[in-house]
Amino acid sequence: MRRCKIFIFGLMVPLFLSFSGPEGHGDTLRVMFWNVENLLNPFTSGAERRWTFGRFRKKCQDIAKTIFWCADAQGGLPDVIGLAEVEDRFVLGYLLKHTALEKAGYGIIHFDSRDHRGIDVALLYRKAALRPARARPVPIISEDGDTIDTRDILVVDFTLPGGSMVTFAVNHHPSKYRGAGKSAPLRRAAMRTLEAVALEPRDSAAVFIAMGDFNDTPGDTLFAAFQRNTGLINLAAPLARDGKGTIRYQGRWEMIDMFFVPPADGHSQAPEMQIQKPPFLMERDNVHSGEKPFRTYVGPRYAGGVSDHLPVFLVYYLKMY
Repeated sequence: MRRCKIFIFGLMVPLFLSFSGPEGHGDTLRVMFWNVENLLNPFTSGAERRWTFGRFRKKCQDIAKTIFWCADAQGGLPDVIGLAEVEDRFVLGYLLKHTALEKAGYGIIHFDSRDHRGIDVALLYRKAALRPARARPVPIISEDGDTIDTRDILVVDFTLPGGSMVTFAVNHHPSKYRGAGKSAPLRRAAMRTLEAVALEPRDSAAVFIAMGDFNDTPGDTLFAAFQRNTGLINLAAPLARDGKGTIRYQGRWEMIDMFFVPPADGHSQAPEMQIQKPPFLMERDNVHSGEKPFRTYVGPRYAGGVSDHLPVFLVYYLKMY
């Protein structure tokens, strides 16, 4: 098992927000999630598929370019960015210090996980707007009570003005690479673990937002049970019903990257989720026609793209207290 290294910044400190949402709808919180497809450390994983520093640097530059493209499309930089498939603290630090993100003022929250491939989830946040009150990794627990060697759920609490809270849970649930049937119990365990986090005691004014790569589509019964038990809504569901998705498998779009949020009340505007599709993230699908995400690798072959997933973006209107 890998030794756990913990990086938490600014714990148990007050928060000062600088959001500027639509008049009458409170302040706007912009949240982005993206599975960046194996953002690996070239110095520790360089032998894997001939992963070189030049290829790593290009990928970081393309990720930064994508974040700024999304900022332009959404009216501002994301206040929070959840990431999946990052190897370690080094790759996150390089991304923020050696690309156009250098002056954007993001901080990092990351824990090493138990994942057998050594890839984790992480959270970036705008330090000028947000300061974390608490951050922790939550391991996935099986029905037998054993810890599963997969990505932890990263849970981060932020304190809002007036003392209320917003909590983010960043997920990357077990994939189907062993077959959907064999891996289904692992994803059930991940959803049970997330449900336990969502149902933890909180102030009635607190906001809980779960994001991530769930490796299942919104129609799976796992999500219906989760929504019923937690009261959260899946913003990806209507997009999936319209045939939209964040990955393309055998010529069909599938929606596996999602946001779960509380329903809007009478004081706030309904939350909005969008799939981000910058042209430079796409390539022609010569097998099935149409377009598909431009991947970094296709099998063992380096293709030169950025990710096999498209990013998703959430605009959430906070009620201020």
